[in-house]
Amino acid sequence: MAPVPARWTWNSSSIIPSSRHCSSFWSCPFSKDGSTVDREMTRLTSWGTTLESSSFVLLIGGIEVGLSHFPFFACLSSEFRLVSSILGFSYSLIWFAVTILHITQCPHGRFLGRFETIMFNWPSLLCLSFLLGRFLYMFVKSLRVRLGWELQTEEKPFLEIHQAEHVKQLLRKPPLHEKKKSWFQTRIYEWDPCFQFPSRMIGTTVLAFICLYLFIVMEFSVFMYVRDQLDVFESELESYITSMNQTGPLTTVILQVKEMMNVSKGVWVVTILPASLTCVSYLFHILACYRKHMKRLWAGNKYFLPLKFHNPSSSQCVVAIARYSGWQIAYILWGYFIIHVMQSLCGMVIMYSLVLPVVHSQGLEMLRGLGIGILPISIVLGLMILQVWIASSFFLQPKIGAADKQKPLALNNRKAFHNFNYFLFFYNVLLGLGACLSRLLISCVLGTWLIARIDRTIMQNGYEGVDMGFSAWIGMLYVDHYHTNPMLVSFCHILITSHRERKLQQAVKYEYLNQSAGPRISARSRTRWLLLQTLINNPRLVMLRKSKPGHGSREFPQILLTGSES
Repeated sequence: MAPVPARWTWNSSSIIPSSRHCSSFWSCPFSKDGSTVDREMTRLTSWGTTLESSSFVLLIGGIEVGLSHFPFFACLSSEFRLVSSILGFSYSLIWFAVTILHITQCPHGRFLGRFETIMFNWPSLLCLSFLLGRFLYMFVKSLRVRLGWELQTEEKPFLEIHQAEHVKQLLRKPPLHEKKKSWFQTRIYEWDPCFQFPSRMIGTTVLAFICLYLFIVMEFSVFMYVRDQLDVFESELESYITSMNQTGPLTTVILQVKEMMNVSKGVWVVTILPASLTCVSYLFHILACYRKHMKRLWAGNKYFLPLKFHNPSSSQCVVAIARYSGWQIAYILWGYFIIHVMQSLCGMVIMYSLVLPVVHSQGLEMLRGLGIGILPISIVLGLMILQVWIASSFFLQPKIGAADKQKPLALNNRKAFHNFNYFLFFYNVLLGLGACLSRLLISCVLGTWLIARIDRTIMQNGYEGVDMGFSAWIGMLYVDHYHTNPMLVSFCHILITSHRERKLQQAVKYEYLNQSAGPRISARSRTRWLLLQTLINNPRLVMLRKSKPGHGSREFPQILLTGSES
């Protein structure tokens, strides 16, 4: 079968890229022994190619995937728990059975060989198993409620427990002595019971992990295909060298090309692990930054944001929170690929500058070249440090106080300073050429290294608005801040609760008025009766009460006191 470009297949829990093609859903293009079946593919017309590459077709494809997965979310969020759990379990079971049947009929592939289909589809099976368990739990719980064995509880209260705990923590006095934190809490992460990540962040992180895994598998599949093609090309080069008896004019060049291909293949495979670990650490770090940024916004601190993002547009924020999840996954995938390419280039530089000279018995020449390259850099750095030392020793006035950390910014020996500045002017021009190139190199390295970090911009100060990913992050933070701020939610909870209580009191009052028979109970009479009982049981309290002229007789307190003494 001719090589087919990678396409997307829609599975139950994620969008799974597939680098294989089946003629139909129930047929497998590979035989049991792993050999491919030759089939001819129909060429796409120019109109079809243009249509498939248009954004409109991508939008239609996204809507199609959304419709196929919408029943899961509808069943999970429906108020009719019993019916929705049965329908959701049935729909998930159908997807699970279809996926299992597809794996059993097409277990192997062309690029990865044995169990290629399992490697692509096990995340879908895992997510489907989770959905089956979730719907089964919903069914059991709703059935117990329906039979009266369990009381129906509110799924998600207006004021959640962690929000109430956060408000209580703010109202408490801070402890005098803070608890000693461990190394993990200080350096990596500290658990906060008063903060809970929204389901959008957790779902985005999990889906990013799945997509990153599938992207790495796809990349490795493409690498295996390219490696096979390079092996064929390498065998042709070897046959050419053999035919020329290793005396041809291109023999040296061919050997260098073969060495470069072998080195590049090894470096590409080795750098898969550090590139993937970098992106995985980014996902966890983004969660930590989300909590840190949300707490700062809850405290009213916006100084960590650029000035133009202090009052963002409401419509832009709503669009940003809709874009965030998809853009975060896309940034992670592109970030992995770019980081992998950069690490591979760095690996090639290390191989050609350090490893291969030693392999070819050219270690002394390599050390000599390193010495020649490092010596000018060391001299430049030394001169820069020397300039700082001279400035602090001769051209600044002494410290005002003994406890000062540094000298004040006040020039001393101004004539000598002007001569120092004049003679170093020409040298600093040449030094600035290298500093400009180093600025460009450092910007490229940091930009490519942090390209997957959507929570921070790689643009310079004043140009942060050009970074659409960072704008989406800020808009998402503001929407969550305005809708999940614990203080605001607690205040709204108090208002809603007090409003419900007032409505209940009015309803009880009108209910008593509508009753045609039966005694009426006055709240004032009930209060006076309870007061009388309290005074009878505690006569000494009578002396503490303030007497009002014209309100009752003075003999009643004397009667209570006399009765208590007798």
